[in-house]
Formats: sequence, structure tokens, C-alpha cells
Amino acid sequence: MIRTQISVDEHVYKRAKDVAYRRGISLAELVRRSLAETLSREDAGRPWMAYVGTMGGQPEDSCTVDDVLYGRDP
Repeated sequence: MIRTQISVDEHVYKRAKDVAYRRGISLAELVRRSLAETLSREDAGRPWMAYVGTMGGQPEDSCTVDDVLYGRDP
């Protein structure tokens, strides 16, 4: 986990602390969850991003669009 610092207005800080308290979590956890939710919504517009990096295999197992469309030479 990476540690970072942010600056927020006093009013935002107090509201965030109140929300975190009501949820029974730390302010840091509230910020982590809020960032995760924001990034999730960002990816919602690009649903294909959920699959990035999920296709395993070896480099020699990779194929081109032509291989898929026209078949790979034996």
C-alpha cells in the first residue's frame, strides 16, 4: 500500500470524518473506498477494461487478428 497526503477544505474534512464515523470506518478507509468507487465508475464506460490482462499464455501462443479470422497455418 502506498501512503500519500491530500489537502481538503476544513468543511469537507469534517463531513468526511462524520461519514466515516457513522459507517464505523477510518477516514483513510472512506477515502480508499471513494477512490475505488470513482475508478470503478470510470471503467464502467469501458467494460472491456475488466478483461485487460486476463488472457494468459505464452508469447508463442499469441495470435493476430488474421490468425483468428482466416485460421493459423499449421
